[in-house]
Amino acid sequence: MARSPTVQLYRTISGGKELLKRHAAQVMRPPSGAGSPSVFVDSSRTYQEIEGFGGAFTEAAAYVFSGLPAAERRRFLTACFDTARGNGYTLCRTHMNSCDFSLGNYACADTPGDMKLKSFSIAREKKWIVPMMKAALKTAGRPFKLFISPWSPPAWMKTSGEMNHGGRLKPECRAAWALYYCRFIQALEREGIPVWGLTVQNEPEASQTWDSCIWTAEEERDFVRDHLGPTLKREKLGRIKVMIWDHNRDRVFERARVAYEDPKASRYIWGAGFHWYCGDFFDNLQAIHDAYPDKRLLFTEGCQEGGPHIGSWAPAERYARAMIHDLNRWAAGWVDWNMLLDEKGGPNHVGNFCSAPILADTAAGRLMIQGSYYYIGHFSRFIRPGARRILCASTHDNLETTAFLNPDGACSVIILNRSENDIPVTLKTPMGAVQTASPKHSITTAVIT
Repeated sequence: MARSPTVQLYRTISGGKELLKRHAAQVMRPPSGAGSPSVFVDSSRTYQEIEGFGGAFTEAAAYVFSGLPAAERRRFLTACFDTARGNGYTLCRTHMNSCDFSLGNYACADTPGDMKLKSFSIAREKKWIVPMMKAALKTAGRPFKLFISPWSPPAWMKTSGEMNHGGRLKPECRAAWALYYCRFIQALEREGIPVWGLTVQNEPEASQTWDSCIWTAEEERDFVRDHLGPTLKREKLGRIKVMIWDHNRDRVFERARVAYEDPKASRYIWGAGFHWYCGDFFDNLQAIHDAYPDKRLLFTEGCQEGGPHIGSWAPAERYARAMIHDLNRWAAGWVDWNMLLDEKGGPNHVGNFCSAPILADTAAGRLMIQGSYYYIGHFSRFIRPGARRILCASTHDNLETTAFLNPDGACSVIILNRSENDIPVTLKTPMGAVQTASPKHSITTAVIT
């Protein structure tokens, strides 16, 4: 006789009453009538494969990390990268050249006219970012997938002559800029840091007061087709996953279709990256998957804007809601922005302060773990690379859910309740059911084995 499945619950309640608390395991039994609101899961119905979850190695994060006492640095690394005691991050991002969360503008090749990139160097990255990455790899005990994103080419490559305030890549610099990605990837890999992918441009429609560069959809398509794709192949980096767009969900469909409809450009493109800074527009993700099912989707950046929000639990619910709805509409992974910032939400060289799942009180030399860290952990700890999304349906509007079948055969079901009411829940599968509850303003992960 087959063994009845066992359900292990882990729960976080906003405000900190429970933090990834493990509850007593329950054995599934045959369901008894309609009963309470239910979440139904069927692992025989599978969808997209998951690449991973994680955050970004920015210069700001690495600088704050470097100033922490040794014990707090170890605590941070365990919290983010340890698979047994932490969130076990497996998919991360870093910037190529400076971004707003750098200590200032810089580029890896700053010599005007250096089309051959003879002056190329990652000396700046080796000061803070590379040591942080190496420490993270050591803690993880295995490689994580890393992708790179530029905010701006060097000033001399741009029509505006500066890295900030938008501007465009000069046409005569396209070949050199394509080679730039390769040199950056090669330099990181010489340091023992494998690179998995890249995005062509961070937020290509935003002319920011910080590092930024404008690309039309047609310019991005042509650059990938005529320069970046062929150069990666020539440099023996054809394995690198190329993502276009890397901006908000609102225009992901109309932007991506321009490149996807060009067969020569499309063959170089793995998929599209997207952010969350302009409304929800979750259905646009479904639309682009339906139209181009062979292309992947990845959430490449999101954070709570407007300062550090120390102690607030609203960002945690924002994270979980977005993660559930993005994953249910074919996202292959979800990458937070800065993994670590200081108590001001920086440093940031243009005052664009934001929050992060882990903040540091730099005066006291201690970490301040925020609610969003625990909510992210309900996904990253229990949905591992290679997992596949499975059928999951809720009978209650206030129970937002998603579910995954892991490579080891365990099913992880996430249930988010952002309402003001406790909700009884029956978790159902074709093999049986268990009765539980979803407290108000809580997130629960149910692991079925």
